[in-house]
Amino acid sequence: MELKEIQNLIKFVAKSGASEVKLETEDFKITIKTGNGKEETTIIHQQAPVAQVIPDAGQAVVQNVPAAQTQAETPKEASKEKDNYVTIKSPIIGTFYRRPSPDKAPFVKVGDEINTGDTVCIIEAMKLFNEVESEISGKVVKILIEDASPVEFDQPLFLVDPS
Repeated sequence: MELKEIQNLIKFVAKSGASEVKLETEDFKITIKTGNGKEETTIIHQQAPVAQVIPDAGQAVVQNVPAAQTQAETPKEASKEKDNYVTIKSPIIGTFYRRPSPDKAPFVKVGDEINTGDTVCIIEAMKLFNEVESEISGKVVKILIEDASPVEFDQPLFLVDPS
């Protein structure tokens, strides 16, 4: 990720009103925290050393993360069990909700059969409620996120057995 892209991301987060945004790839991890007022904190963990100052941020911390440490931070999955399952992932950053409102039943529960196009959850982003629809048919095996929890882009939400 280049300096200009990081600056644009910081500006976008500041304007959006979000208090914290995390972006993680295989090469780097960025956390942008905005405080009250004009104070912003940006934490960047990268594989390759980077010594750049981001002028739009009030404070920037750049740290190298060894490859072994990065792999230790990712959750270990039982690959044999999960190889047969398809993962439904979050299409956006926001807050995950399993039900349309607090007094309603959840969209899906473990063991439910779902079809392509069925709503499986809602993700709230910037005061907008976005329905997440299933792209596959199958049986919900596991729900990976607690209700009303923050989620990141491309974060796994459900495991579905398509057979």
